[in-house]
Amino acid sequence: MGRIIAIANQKGGVGKTTTTINLAASLASLEYKVLVVDTDPQANASSGLGVEVSELRHTIYECLCSALSASEAILPTRVEGLDIIPSHIDLAGADLELLEQTGREMILSTVLAPIADHYDYILIDCSPSLGLITVNSLVAAHSVIIPVQCEYFALEGISKLLNTIKIVRNRLNKQLEIEGFLMTMYDSRTRLNNQIYEEVKKHFKGLVFETVIQRNVKLGEAPSFGLPALLYDAESRGAINHLQLAKELANKHQS
Repeated sequence: MGRIIAIANQKGGVGKTTTTINLAASLASLEYKVLVVDTDPQANASSGLGVEVSELRHTIYECLCSALSASEAILPTRVEGLDIIPSHIDLAGADLELLEQTGREMILSTVLAPIADHYDYILIDCSPSLGLITVNSLVAAHSVIIPVQCEYFALEGISKLLNTIKIVRNRLNKQLEIEGFLMTMYDSRTRLNNQIYEEVKKHFKGLVFETVIQRNVKLGEAPSFGLPALLYDAESRGAINHLQLAKELANKHQS
């Protein structure tokens, strides 16, 4: 069964989607079979991997709310070995639609179960909220990667996410663990970034990835071309950082 990893942080702008797209592409380049599940109504992971969102017939919304099978919603991407279940703005209302359903926290887990054996890694790009869809993602996942931006308010709100993870672990998914905290938008030239990095490492110790994602213009440019950084500019710092992250993650689960 593939390892299912949610990329989550209810604070917006910390690099969740960038991490999802580029980690997925990097794992695929290491010859793992990878699936991205876009559960953010903004559908940035979908467009960032070249999906024409406006032309979609089947998305994660239909899987969650209309019992569409995951296999019918899967699309290939331009990266060999990387598929995606795309999202759509319709997903914005899914929390309300699912409220009356029995076992509403388990729906995504049920959707992914038939296809989990087809992939080595399934990465879920979560929306910047702690709503029902994010809870579904945490219930379906084996672990969580928490991107943390290297800025003054970096730790703001993390306690809420950790509390949500604790509740999900206690009540719905006992196997859920923290894969790691990932420092993003890091600039080694600034004292503040270095201080925050050290503070996070001191606070969370071995739960912090050794790899850091440095500030990089190419990471911001690549999604507008529907490409991960690895295909847009393989020599860029952003592409290299995410390849290092993929190797760190893969090595962790091989040992």
